[in-house]
Amino acid sequence: MPDARTLLPTLSPSLHPIESLRSLRRSLVECDNVLGPREVVATTQGHIQLIQHLRREAGGQERRTWLQVLAEYAEFCSWLHQDGGDHRAAQYWADRATDWANACDDHDLTAYIMARKAQLAGDMKESVDAVDLADYAQRLARPGSRLSAMGAVYGAHGYALLGDELTAQHTFDHALALIADPSEAPIGRGRWLDAAYVEAQRARSLSLLGRHHEAVAGFDRAIHALPLNFRRDRGVYLARAAISQLAANGPEEAAATGETALAIAVTTGSARIFTELAMLDGLLQRCRGVPEVDRFREVFDSHLLHDV
Repeated sequence: MPDARTLLPTLSPSLHPIESLRSLRRSLVECDNVLGPREVVATTQGHIQLIQHLRREAGGQERRTWLQVLAEYAEFCSWLHQDGGDHRAAQYWADRATDWANACDDHDLTAYIMARKAQLAGDMKESVDAVDLADYAQRLARPGSRLSAMGAVYGAHGYALLGDELTAQHTFDHALALIADPSEAPIGRGRWLDAAYVEAQRARSLSLLGRHHEAVAGFDRAIHALPLNFRRDRGVYLARAAISQLAANGPEEAAATGETALAIAVTTGSARIFTELAMLDGLLQRCRGVPEVDRFREVFDSHLLHDV
């Protein structure tokens, strides 16, 4: 990796380096929404190295602000590794982000990171960790805030992993009630959390609990509400929906939806999409001979062989 000082010319000369790095992170987030993690993870880690260099040269309040920026980048790096399928690296960067957020005394950022750690635990099927980390995130968050709703969403999925449908549904309802409060404007951390996002997470949990018809309807509503630039998320929802479609509507629809999701997986490199599609591929083995199924499995296998 190049020395951090070689990256200095990439900063905007019209902005303070702190604001320039924050602006660059926002641009990377937008790139990730469209292109997926593999196109931005190296740049993100390079910026973290640059921030470390700039932080060593700062003092006082400015150094504390650099810590905050460093925590924001580390959280984003954790997300990129999570979507890329490297959960251990995601945990490493989430832990670093937690340390740096605590060190700069940013309670909202710490609550946000703890909620994200609960989400990561859910992806790893660590049900108790998902519930406990989400509970801690809600205790850290301001009461009634969007960050509290974020913790509730990931805690609800943890309850679904435990098989506790009643508590999962109640917790999703609580999250919806929080984001419906007009006093909590959709700005700042977690501003992407809306009713459609909660709908998609509830659908994922319903699928896990075997409530496939309801899951299909929930995914459909969430997909139609997605902004066009959230292409990777569309692929994740489609892949998850396909698994419930198989149980609810049959293999033809599931295979067709899976093929659409696969096209997004290939362009974004999202391991979350590929993981869901691998599960779908296994479930479709018993449906060999159905034209849509055979086509999906052939295309899926060809991409896996190409990636290897």
